Amino acid sequence: MQVVKTAAGRTGPSANRTLSDLAYERILEALYARRVPAGAFLSQADLVALLDVPVAPIRDALRVLEAEGVVTIHPRSGIEFVKPGLELTRSTYQFRTIIERAAVRIFAETAQARVFEELASEHEALCRQIEAKGLDQDTLAELERLEVSLHGSIVDILDNPLIESSYRRIHNYLRLVRLDRKLTPPIALKSLREHLAIIAACTARDGDAADAAVQAHFAAAFQRHIGLF
Repeated sequence: MQVVKTAAGRTGPSANRTLSDLAYERILEALYARRVPAGAFLSQADLVALLDVPVAPIRDALRVLEAEGVVTIHPRSGIEFVKPGLELTRSTYQFRTIIERAAVRIFAETAQARVFEELASEHEALCRQIEAKGLDQDTLAELERLEVSLHGSIVDILDNPLIESSYRRIHNYLRLVRLDRKLTPPIALKSLREHLAIIAACTARDGDAADAAVQAHFAAAFQRHIGLF
């Protein structure tokens, strides 16, 4: 029987692992789509019915999500989902700032110039699209893709699997925090231009300026988010 390693680092029969991974993905998708409200208290039976996944893989997924801080399992009671608030938002941005300040200096010094050129071109193109037609499903999807592309590229330069794993967990928190944000074209453009400032500093191979641009971006993003609470 084939044995595979999952994203969570566990091993076992491939069929079971596939179902566990599917359960993990569907739980997060249900949160992001608001089919499971943030702060909800559900039973395993509720999740089986909602996600159309057997109970055993759901239990596996819930154990991983509890380790990641997304749920709290209350024995014989139910599953409590995290409800984003000011403290989670602050902690999320603090973590991102610490990691990316260290990473962006290396990124600026060592990444290939074509990486900066591609990132700048994609950001500038999206700015023009938003200025021309505002926000729609296509521009929102591209905004999320560029968010992952830039920040993921910065963190990946460290080539540290422990940091990458922790950063994926923080990205889950960030998506939850953003569920209730009021995103408008001016706010989206501000974020993209902050990204462009980071990219410009990296293009100039200026680690100090890249560090400062990352700090400024996260400070501004945090201020935009705390307006929700």
